[in-house]
Amino acid sequence: MLEAFLSSTVAMAAPLLLAALGELLVEDSGVINIGIEGVMLTGAFAAMAAAYATGSVAAGLGCAALAALAMSALFGAMAVNLAVNQVVAGTALDIFALGVTGVFYRRMFGVTGQALTVRTLRQVRLGPLSHLPLIGPALFHQNLLVYFSFLIVPAVWLALYRTRWGLNLRAAGERPEAADALGLGVYGLRWQALMISGVLTGLSGAYLTLGYANTFVEGMSAGRGFIALAIVILGEWRPGRIAIASVLFGAALALQFVLQAVNTGIPYQLFLALPYVLTLVVLTALGGQSHAPSALGEPYVRP
Repeated sequence: MLEAFLSSTVAMAAPLLLAALGELLVEDSGVINIGIEGVMLTGAFAAMAAAYATGSVAAGLGCAALAALAMSALFGAMAVNLAVNQVVAGTALDIFALGVTGVFYRRMFGVTGQALTVRTLRQVRLGPLSHLPLIGPALFHQNLLVYFSFLIVPAVWLALYRTRWGLNLRAAGERPEAADALGLGVYGLRWQALMISGVLTGLSGAYLTLGYANTFVEGMSAGRGFIALAIVILGEWRPGRIAIASVLFGAALALQFVLQAVNTGIPYQLFLALPYVLTLVVLTALGGQSHAPSALGEPYVRP
């Protein structure tokens, strides 16, 4: 059972990590995207619909990224160009995504939906490493999106802290007026972060349908976007710490299945609430102590 728990922990952490890394880039630019939940849900639906129509997992991944880019662009137009309150814009995006995916799902597959299954990402064994006790299946027998989510952690760190682009992006999140005065182009930097985040979050949603559930259910993101927001706070806006926090939340998601399998006599709904209780605890404990970018959430209007 421990081996299954560890494997499930890593699998559950992967979509959270992808979404959280994308959100990290956006927040470092000074924008908080509450709409990440809606972007993830849109990516999940687009991946399922494309994979179902074409029989191609690659098509599903591509369409998930494109759909998520479209949703991120909608948010960018409101939050960056029109300087709409970012929390309000993100909340509107979440509601819109829930409605539009539900409408298209029912239009394509019926009011009650069909018992849909799609081709999934196959698991890849990394040679003898996959046979190691306990950690072998957890770390070295996963699908490619799981490997990708953890491999890009150092890439994100390098981009943020060892490139001029990362320095400019963080400047836009700390002092946008000064960054613009230096000709760094705050609008452009924030749009770039949103587009990269859109791709990562779209792949995160695609993972839910193509790497985990093998189908689509309305509202199946189930708050994972909001958990990703909490992970960024718990990880203190550092890629490595965000990876660790993602594994922690992945363990909370995996633990609910373990506890449901054990006959404890406790209503299973309490186990389902574990990740969300953890989210509330994190936000309550660290929300006032975190060191967020100085201009996070503040609309910027170029003089």
